[in-house]
Amino acid sequence: MRPWNFSAGPSAMPLEVLQTAAAEMSDWHGSGMSVMEMSHRGKQFIQIHAEAEADLRELLGVPDDFAVLFMQGGGIGENAILPLNLIGRGGAGKADYVLSGSWSNKSYKEARRYGDVAIAASSGDSWEAGEAEQGPWTWFPDPAIWKVRPDASYVHFCSNETIDGVEFTDWPDLAELGAPNAALTVDASSHILSRPIDFSRTGLVFAGAQKNAGPAGVTLVFVRRDLIGHALPICPSAFDYSNVAAADSMFNTPPTYAIYMAGLVFKWLKKQGGIAAMEKANAAKAQALYSYLDSSGFYANRVHADVRSRMNVPFFLADEGLNAEFLKQADQAGLLQLKGHKSVGGMRASIYNAMPIDGVNALIAFMQEFERRHG
Repeated sequence: MRPWNFSAGPSAMPLEVLQTAAAEMSDWHGSGMSVMEMSHRGKQFIQIHAEAEADLRELLGVPDDFAVLFMQGGGIGENAILPLNLIGRGGAGKADYVLSGSWSNKSYKEARRYGDVAIAASSGDSWEAGEAEQGPWTWFPDPAIWKVRPDASYVHFCSNETIDGVEFTDWPDLAELGAPNAALTVDASSHILSRPIDFSRTGLVFAGAQKNAGPAGVTLVFVRRDLIGHALPICPSAFDYSNVAAADSMFNTPPTYAIYMAGLVFKWLKKQGGIAAMEKANAAKAQALYSYLDSSGFYANRVHADVRSRMNVPFFLADEGLNAEFLKQADQAGLLQLKGHKSVGGMRASIYNAMPIDGVNALIAFMQEFERRHG
């Protein structure tokens, strides 16, 4: 049996997908070519791309008034590409950001390079309102305390903080917050395809593929078509949404193999029962792990219970002097990539779609035994 890979990304992929890709590596469907060797304008890759987009639209119920773009640059790249395309919309050159952890903070700092960017709310140390006593980056600012400017072009947040383990799913209506013309933009990189998305609440969603959708190299962008065509003059042509949409994501050579692999993941997700089935499975996995953490005085998760991520579960040992031994024994037990991000320490178990409940149960059993021996 393969080890259980809890990496935060690039992360574990479904074994069935890897086996299919291996079987097709040198000859895709009798074409005589690997997908790596195909022209992105040839009929074979056009078919791969079309099926991937169609399956993705079906899985998430993407409305027709949204373009689906397969782009490059990852989530960090989109931190620049997004403001370059949207901050000039309406002429004010303003955008507001909600900070809830490491990734939204990175997004905010990058966006400041391109316009008037303000903090609408933050769960960090310096924020004066809300629930700071819970600790920085352990809670999500309620939309009721967001300070949204009425002339902002867009309002941005990260719906799942991979490093900090905070997930926010009750996306607000900006009209109710006093910004009816602003677009809600969301970085959903680390929980895309794990639960439904209400596209009626948002103007743009982006996600790096390397968590739930495939290998690193392709970034999924869902953008409402009326938001396209407002790029700043300094925006590189290959990152202008209008160019990418008009060329069906082939304005330049796209990440062809990553798109192919993502397409295989989409087909696998459909075989599992789609997003509804994945959400049910993900809720069960997260519930099992959090229930054990909450029952133990040996381990602790510090995230406020109502915004705990189903995908990324950070936890800490009461005696952090045992961290190295915990990781060593976990590796020996076939439980890989459990070390927390260097910025926060501790441990982190990322339990994306490809991680079955058996893997989570194996982790819990190991943690129980480690606690028995060292607690």
